[in-house]
Amino acid sequence: AASPPRPVSIEELMETAKGVTNMALAHEIVVNGDFQIKPAELPEHSLEKKVRDIVHKAFWDCLEAQLKEDPPTYDHAIKLLGEIKENLLSFLLPGHTRLRSQITEVLDLDLIKQEAENGALDISKLVEFVIGMMGTLCAPARDEEIKKLKDINEIVPLFRAIFSVLDLMKMDMANFAVSSIRPKLMQQSAEYERKKFQEFLEKQPNSLDLVTRWLQEAADDLAKQRCKMLPPHCSADGAAGGASALCSTAVQNQAYLKLLKWDHVNRPFPETVLMDQARFQEIQLELEQLLLTGTVLLVTFSAAGSALVDVPGFAEKIKTIVKVLLTGMHLPSFNLQESLATIGEKVCAEVNSCLSQHGFTPFSAERETVLKGQIQAAANPDNTICKLIDSRIEKFLENYLASSHQKSLPAVPGGLGPIQRELEEIAVKYVRLVNYNKMVFSPYYDAVLGKILTKE
Repeated sequence: AASPPRPVSIEELMETAKGVTNMALAHEIVVNGDFQIKPAELPEHSLEKKVRDIVHKAFWDCLEAQLKEDPPTYDHAIKLLGEIKENLLSFLLPGHTRLRSQITEVLDLDLIKQEAENGALDISKLVEFVIGMMGTLCAPARDEEIKKLKDINEIVPLFRAIFSVLDLMKMDMANFAVSSIRPKLMQQSAEYERKKFQEFLEKQPNSLDLVTRWLQEAADDLAKQRCKMLPPHCSADGAAGGASALCSTAVQNQAYLKLLKWDHVNRPFPETVLMDQARFQEIQLELEQLLLTGTVLLVTFSAAGSALVDVPGFAEKIKTIVKVLLTGMHLPSFNLQESLATIGEKVCAEVNSCLSQHGFTPFSAERETVLKGQIQAAANPDNTICKLIDSRIEKFLENYLASSHQKSLPAVPGGLGPIQRELEEIAVKYVRLVNYNKMVFSPYYDAVLGKILTKE
């Protein structure tokens, strides 16, 4: 997942949905397609976890002791049935009148208390009803957990397991609510963030300086690209014409592409994308790793010829090797040259094994040396193959941005087929981030670009 989801309560979620009072949470839900509510997990050896475990054990031990009395005491069990009843009712929609009646009728606590007092309570029958109702109301993904409940015969472990599955069902319901409110929340959150940014601008009039510089550089980049495309005999006037023909959308897209090559250590991030700096940086690091993966795959398939292109699972094995050995590649202590040397050894071993299995001649020592050398050469930023893969990845992301509001998505450029799935996953995440940022800040971008493009 792009950004690990942080635990939040359902109450906090609903408050955000109503008034968008928590801008950071609303922003997280909108831009993170993988956002999910997770149950809070206490650190393994923390005092809080020890206290909670002791309290829980005491509660379940007490329940077990009550049920073992002769005759059994059902005070704790009836309280638990009351909680289960409230949980089940909370999962119902307004139209579930028949299910509501069933739950209310079978889990009638007053009747259950009378049966307990008269020694006529059949607790196992009630629990069987509860499990059946949970099976009716749960998401298909929880069918396996429901099935396991039916295999538990002892009443106390069964109660514990029921509450555990009910917690999962609550998470499912809350995450369904997240996906349901996202479109509405997106518009509300955009308006709220724009309003807050405007208040900030009024206090700090020079707060668009970095944005202006960023957009100016993007306009200059596009103008240079267009000049290169002009015929050689064109004059400076022709270059100026190329610059004036720039449109606001193209400049903005170019600006967002520049964020994927940003020097985060030495250069401040533009004000309007500051909240998402960590996300853009994460995508940048993912693309750098994907660039090396694509390079290794391209030189490997080129060296092996057509023999391994259609072998099922071969590309995935190479990707796994590269991913594992490039873990931590952005840490200061990481040695890229050494890691690529190890990757070269592993890839050659995998290639020879695969060639032998499919009746082809394994690589000679000379061919192995050449392939290892090509893989190690990827450490050089000026490596021809790296630059080729990099330009094609950038072109794909540029096309993806341009076509993000259309039904048909751009084709993946040649040579990127083996990393298509990973590239498209990054593109989806990146474009979602860009489109939301445009939704919030486009009035400011249009105002800045109006001056830049007029000046050009």
